[in-house]
Amino acid sequence: MADDKKLTTRAADFSAWYNETVLKAELADYSPVRGCMVIRPNGYGIWERMQRALDDKFKATGHQNAYFPLFIPESFLQKEAEHVEGFAPETAVVTHGGGKKLEEPLIVRPTSETIIYHMFAKWTQSYRDLPILMNQWANVVRWEMRTRLFLRTTEFLWQEGHTAHVTHDEAEEETRRMLGVYRDFMEGWMAMPVITGQKTNAERFAGALRTYSCEAMMQDNKALQAGTSHNLGQNFSKAFDLKFQAEHGGTEFAWNTSWGVSTRLVGGLVMTHGDDNGLRTPPLLAPIELVIVPIYRTDEERSVVLEAAHRIQKSLSDWERRDIARIRVHVDARDGMKPGAKYYEWELRGIPLRLEIGPRDLLKNEAVLVRRDTRAKTPVSLDTLGEEVAEMLSRVQREMLEAARERLDASTVRERISYDQFRQLMEGPGGFVYAGWCEGAECEAQIKEETKATIRVLPDEEFRSADAPATCLKCGKPATAEAVWAKAY
Repeated sequence: MADDKKLTTRAADFSAWYNETVLKAELADYSPVRGCMVIRPNGYGIWERMQRALDDKFKATGHQNAYFPLFIPESFLQKEAEHVEGFAPETAVVTHGGGKKLEEPLIVRPTSETIIYHMFAKWTQSYRDLPILMNQWANVVRWEMRTRLFLRTTEFLWQEGHTAHVTHDEAEEETRRMLGVYRDFMEGWMAMPVITGQKTNAERFAGALRTYSCEAMMQDNKALQAGTSHNLGQNFSKAFDLKFQAEHGGTEFAWNTSWGVSTRLVGGLVMTHGDDNGLRTPPLLAPIELVIVPIYRTDEERSVVLEAAHRIQKSLSDWERRDIARIRVHVDARDGMKPGAKYYEWELRGIPLRLEIGPRDLLKNEAVLVRRDTRAKTPVSLDTLGEEVAEMLSRVQREMLEAARERLDASTVRERISYDQFRQLMEGPGGFVYAGWCEGAECEAQIKEETKATIRVLPDEEFRSADAPATCLKCGKPATAEAVWAKAY
């Protein structure tokens, strides 16, 4: 960074801007363990709010939280062939414990399907025991070669839902339901629009029958796989003998699903909404929604203004709203720091609203509200401050989603383009490209090799083009599906 204060601009180097924003906004820091990160209070506060909102949604759809061990017997991972092949390069293996070599090595969980379905098998005898609807909040370890704060780390936090059902259709309904829960959260809370759809066989989860995904576009026009939901079929049930006595008699294997999102969402929030001054946080996820910055020159003014600031803080904190009950307010009462320096710091951290108040404002019984997203300033009466702040926070949340959706639409190509035009686009600005696909694995692999672009999803019906593409983007043969292509994180 050329200047200790200024961030590298997004236009100059988006990757550098992202790392600097995460570090300087004190969201996370590098750990002494390669590829791992320390999540600092500013970043963890955002994750906590994500976690609470999602947890409420999971419980509203009938799921219960549980916890399963960090260590998995190596033999468990070997039971599902496709699963072990998919995760083998990323696993961390424990061979010694207590100073002795273990009889069987232990895998540090990269995901928990194997141990969870082993336990489900132990708990299931009859169709009356199903469905099982569980979720766990946990950490997992995947030995990544190339890491980036929040987006891809060796250890990360996440939730993983796991369910067992009597029929395929029940499992499919669950898979789609949880994809919808993720989309509602991403758009409603993160103000991050997504496209949903099915992954191709090359991109689906190892061991799944089908994988569905929420794909978001970052400001550099790359895709971020923000959350996935998997119909696992009966693969794991057969591997772990998860079967039940059917209602009509006889024994059947259960149908499973799994679904998850992680602290990667914090990175997605940064890259969706941040600007050249730092982070911009949607109000619903901001640990602090409004910061009060007192302005004064003398000790006498300081005493009067600080007293007023704390009075406002209590009033706003006690003021109940329909959406989230109380406004989260902080008073920046630090001495020896000019207001401008405080503004810079709170803008960098992305606090949605700033309230500036000084002696002259108090004489007029008003203050100045400043929006972080647009930097617009609005004088407000102290008599109606609660209503003004609540309304502005709702407006900020809504308009951040609208702005992100406009960026997504502006960088999405739906008109039919040639493969040469597609390659030029991927070498240049990038974006989402809707194009025909013959569903041939060879075409998919060649495009990935030649352009580094992948099929993000085969889009759900509501996202598909009005006119179905006639030919495959790569080979020119008749298209049997429409695909959304993009470079991705």
